[in-house]
Amino acid sequence: LAPHLKSGAIITDAGSTKANVIKAARTVLGARLVDFVPGHPIAGSERSGPGAARADLYQGKKVVLTPLAETREAAIETVKALWLATGAQVETLDAAQHDRVFAAVSHLPHLAAFALVDELAQRDDGETYFRLAASGFRDFTRIAGSSPEMWRDIALANKTALLSELDAYVAALQSLRAAVSSDDAARLLEMFTRARTAREHWMKSQEA
Repeated sequence: LAPHLKSGAIITDAGSTKANVIKAARTVLGARLVDFVPGHPIAGSERSGPGAARADLYQGKKVVLTPLAETREAAIETVKALWLATGAQVETLDAAQHDRVFAAVSHLPHLAAFALVDELAQRDDGETYFRLAASGFRDFTRIAGSSPEMWRDIALANKTALLSELDAYVAALQSLRAAVSSDDAARLLEMFTRARTAREHWMKSQEA
């Protein structure tokens, strides 16, 4: 790529993970790293490909830029302006922090949804479960309708951060299991109330 770039050309991407993209860029871009502005638009759904495109896809959605220390300010501002023109809200993060955050709020939820659906599907009477499942199951597992190939690649690309989040989630599930096993109603109520309050706070922040 680098030998074919015109002078001053700006390079960006739209991948879901950043550390691996930056590592690859460092091996091929050389002096052109000053023109590289890694990016991640947060506007997807379980649908993918050209059929999922629409004119207002980025309107009101977030885009995270993770510029390198070497990236020139003019390149950052140009890419930022491009995203703002689509109606997106632009934020800047360190690449490592980006990968930690999205391992927790995007990559882990997808793995959890895939795992639940797959576990039920492997049961001999799995069809009974699916026949009786309703809105709660549909809402929780919507993202299990996403591209398996894409999420395989994301999981492996963000392996380190994702493993850490999986460990934290497993620990939370083990705590929940212990509370159920011991009939600890107070502990269950405390956890559920805390989670609901946190989610309500998040939802209100999205409306602001």
